[in-house]
Amino acid sequence: MIATSQRAPEIRLASDQAGWSLPAWTYQDEDFLAIERQRIFLPAWHLVCHLADIPNPGDWRSFTMMGELAVVLRGKDGAIRAFHNVCRHRAARLLDGEGGNCGARILCPYHAWSYGLDGRLLGVPFVEEYEDFDRADHGLSPIEHTVFAGFVFIRFEPGGTPLADYLSPVADEMALYRFEEMAPLTPIRGRVREVNWKNASDNYVDALHIRVAHPGLDSLVRDTYRLSTDRGVDKIFASIEDARGQGTSVRAYRDLLPEVDHLPPERQRMWTYWRLWPSLMFDVYPDQIDFMQFIPLTATSCILRDGAYALPDDRRAMRLARGLNQRVNRDVNAEDRGLIERVQAGMGSSSFSQGPLGRNEISLRAFAERMRETIPLSREQARPSRERLEAALRD
Repeated sequence: MIATSQRAPEIRLASDQAGWSLPAWTYQDEDFLAIERQRIFLPAWHLVCHLADIPNPGDWRSFTMMGELAVVLRGKDGAIRAFHNVCRHRAARLLDGEGGNCGARILCPYHAWSYGLDGRLLGVPFVEEYEDFDRADHGLSPIEHTVFAGFVFIRFEPGGTPLADYLSPVADEMALYRFEEMAPLTPIRGRVREVNWKNASDNYVDALHIRVAHPGLDSLVRDTYRLSTDRGVDKIFASIEDARGQGTSVRAYRDLLPEVDHLPPERQRMWTYWRLWPSLMFDVYPDQIDFMQFIPLTATSCILRDGAYALPDDRRAMRLARGLNQRVNRDVNAEDRGLIERVQAGMGSSSFSQGPLGRNEISLRAFAERMRETIPLSREQARPSRERLEAALRD
């Protein structure tokens, strides 16, 4: 049985649609996605990387979302800065890939304009040809950024909720696991998923499918899943203390996982999952953590972006446990991919509009309710007219 709890929720599940999913058209409509970009994703905080991903001057990590190009880098002075990854001359993308080191400056590959690590415009070929040109007016455009628990966050529209408030429901747990002290365990990577971002996000907090679709994970956590929703954060807790262990990797992980000195007893054998609005997830294990983001590409595709981190620990048992953890979760991710692709295919069927949500599906209910509050058109079972969607985008 999946147990649920709900304390001091930010969102009251009291609308006339509280027992229903979002309508299918919202999972496949490009006009609706444009509204989501404006009202949800541009004002939201987005995790780019950990400080340990960019330890040296010139180190950078990129972040791309719905037409926005960003880069976070470390300067010669050790400071972290965030800029639009766009040349001020002809809008060429400056840095390619997930990350790297650009040396002492960023050089545009189109016309060789160059920028310092602090964003200042340093060099312009044929600068004398530009009338009334002042380099100081053409540096890289900055992006609001903040560091919290070792992770660098950005948002494309400034203002709104401070990052510390956004992360407050999980801040104490981040400190408990010592997020700030962690180092990369795997590189940040992105993979395409041919599903709407909400479909993938819904699946992350859908605990009812664990027993049906994830035999390895189910044998590890058994019936210990607990769900809660608190101030916009969904949390899932599961214990592996009494795991049966179906499969070699699951049994070996359960048996090899060593004690972690700084964690209290109740956390030594606990797997914890957080989902933060709109689409940032943390998997928090005794041996490591990872983050995941579902970043929209189109109305029916998204990027799964993730990276794993851990504290320094050279014990053989810990090294083996970490590898086994990742093996177990690779299987889970492969199983989930098939499931969400099935759902996305069904969303296009004329036979489906909305589905009922049980009282124990509190995370799915809370997410759908917040979507309805943020974009009221998502309350409508049938797709509104193009004129109404365009009007909502202008509002």
